[in-house]
Amino acid sequence: MTGSVREVTPDVDAGAVLSGAQFIDAFRVEVGATQLSAREACTRMVLHGPRWIDALTRLRNILVKPFGLKTSGEGAPAPYGMIGLFPVLSETPEQLIAGFDDYHLDFRVVVDVAGDGADQQVTLTTLVRTNNLLGRTYLTLIVPFHKLVARSMMGDIVEPAR
Repeated sequence: MTGSVREVTPDVDAGAVLSGAQFIDAFRVEVGATQLSAREACTRMVLHGPRWIDALTRLRNILVKPFGLKTSGEGAPAPYGMIGLFPVLSETPEQLIAGFDDYHLDFRVVVDVAGDGADQQVTLTTLVRTNNLLGRTYLTLIVPFHKLVARSMMGDIVEPAR
């Protein structure tokens, strides 16, 4: 049985993933017997999520361009390739870490897959380290949207939106 997306206490080594992170949150969804790797779960969230998130991303990119902020991680180190806009920094079947550093803030997303059989679950953890006033302001403004986006994207892990 699949469950709803719920916020959980983050369970990653923040110091190892993004030392000095000032923001960290995590969301989890039960995916039942749907067997997924971390890459497949991340791909479903990023590439097959709700279309309104794509529209919101395009709007964000238009708004931040005058400030010189990145609109994707293209050109950043991506030892395991890219998933959508995100360079994949490390990967095992159970965990994928993606993200990049920018002028205003650095961020990482961690996708963890745990359990087996009928009890598999996916956890999405986001970590952010701000680099200046612009980053702190941006983070303050984006957190409410981030939580809505994270929940919506995770809701499509079992049945990706078309």
